[in-house]
Amino acid sequence: MNKPFVVFISVLSVVLFNSCVAYKEAPSSQEHIKYAATTPPEDNITQSLFNDEDAKITEENIQKILDGKYSLAEHLRVAVVNIDNQRSNRYYWNDEDYLSSRQRYLTTLTSNLENQQRVQRVSLIPDIMMSSSSSFTSIREAAVRMQADVVLIYSIRGGTYSKYKMFSANEYKAFATTQVLIMDVRTGLVPFSTVVTEDYQSSKQKDDFNSNEAEKRTQEEAVAKTLARVCNEINVFLSK
Repeated sequence: MNKPFVVFISVLSVVLFNSCVAYKEAPSSQEHIKYAATTPPEDNITQSLFNDEDAKITEENIQKILDGKYSLAEHLRVAVVNIDNQRSNRYYWNDEDYLSSRQRYLTTLTSNLENQQRVQRVSLIPDIMMSSSSSFTSIREAAVRMQADVVLIYSIRGGTYSKYKMFSANEYKAFATTQVLIMDVRTGLVPFSTVVTEDYQSSKQKDDFNSNEAEKRTQEEAVAKTLARVCNEINVFLSK
């Protein structure tokens, strides 16, 4: 057998062998990204590793809440509660100015709710329906008894500081913080919450009978600014 023929046979064998080998096509970059996104790492933490004996929600339900989808009812019956009442009524139950200002704040919130298309009814949760310590559980149960779909919970705090000047009217500056949240009665979820702080500065006016009236007026103006912002945020939330 001559040498050229042997070389030809060798080359032909290599070609035939390579053609019989099956190659696996490498995944494209897009397929690789998709696989990485849908396949979590083996050491990825998906639930709590802490043993909390005081927890009110089980780990299983926490996963359901965080992974689940939520939507607010289209038509709403709203209950309103002020969690400051029980604490404040012990000291200001016979203070006419305090009670009237609190009523104005409440009216501002309820009137704004009543003007919303989705709101069918607005009702107030009386203090006698609340437990001594306001909790989400007690508020939710009170709202259930009133057949409310959601409950608006709010708190208003503030203070007034005065700076006296020689030969001029007293100047006053008030700070107010309003906290509001809306809780879904059916699920217990809180789809809306906000904390708004505002201040207002003023001096004693001719209509102010004394410095106390000037302080109260300044305080009410600060609260009014917070309520205006809160109402606007609530309107945006309910319009979604």
